[in-house]
Amino acid sequence: MERTAILITALVSLGVTGVLGFFAIPFLRRLKLGQTIKEIGPVWHKSKEGVPTMGGLMIIAGSLFALAVGYITLILEVPQFMSEQYTAENVRFFSGIGLAFLLGIIGFADDMKSIFNHQNLGLRARYKLFLQTVVAVLYVLVMVKYAGLSTVVHIPFFKSFELGFWFYPASVILIVGMVNAVNISDGIDGLASTMTFFVSMTFIIIATLFGYVGTGLLATAISGACVGFVIWNFYPAKVIMGDTGSLFLGGAITALAFGVDFALLILLTGIVYIIEMASVILQVGFFKITKRIYGTGRRIIKMSPIHHHFELCGLSEYKIVLLFSIVTIIGCAAAIFAVA
Repeated sequence: MERTAILITALVSLGVTGVLGFFAIPFLRRLKLGQTIKEIGPVWHKSKEGVPTMGGLMIIAGSLFALAVGYITLILEVPQFMSEQYTAENVRFFSGIGLAFLLGIIGFADDMKSIFNHQNLGLRARYKLFLQTVVAVLYVLVMVKYAGLSTVVHIPFFKSFELGFWFYPASVILIVGMVNAVNISDGIDGLASTMTFFVSMTFIIIATLFGYVGTGLLATAISGACVGFVIWNFYPAKVIMGDTGSLFLGGAITALAFGVDFALLILLTGIVYIIEMASVILQVGFFKITKRIYGTGRRIIKMSPIHHHFELCGLSEYKIVLLFSIVTIIGCAAAIFAVA
């Protein structure tokens, strides 16, 4: 019954985000909001120096506009969606938007500080982590109190467990962890946006299976925006999403997982994000341990995150995006199979 709203949301999100590129990219260039490349990164990434960043604003604008249009269409199509019986569904919808948007603002502040400092260093890690945690805590509290989110944790292919109080800290850790994992994955042209497209498409299917209309609408807006953005972000990128976009997308996909009341599905759909983060944690940890033992730090892989390792192994950015997308699709298929 909500098919029209879903279709309109997808088209508007894709169209607005894609068209914004014609205006946003020249505007960002005029403001000299260009990306600063880390010295420790692959040397050929220096060619990306000065490419307009904060392209995530295109994703945010396209998504929010599409959600507004889609929500109005949904109400016209299904008037009872405004009734009391859909209160929890509306809370899931709007709190999911709020989570993604507030995290996007944190990313925006981080990008702005990085640009003004003329180096790839924005907000201090502890400040950024604190702000992310505050937003995550507020989201979880709202979802449990007003959206009927269960404190029972469903483990894909295994049993479910009642966590009680421990559900709250576990959920906050999951949200903050996944948001930063998506952020870490945004390292080569088209990677984060392409993987997030497949993840959000998967949650459209899962939301439909579970009957979560609002969550399906949010997933549709994100998938459309990712397609519209990747037109400009695919190699060679004309614009980079920055933390503005990656933190927004990270918040959005975690909201989708919580929105269908099956948060741990994100471990399957977001398997590549997790691998990316794990590669950084293991690399840094191993380097510090071996430095203490041998006096010289050693590495597990050539460079972390792992997409840089594959670059140094000779794979092109296009091939890495293709490889990581295939792994993402496999994880997404497993997630659908787990709930089907």
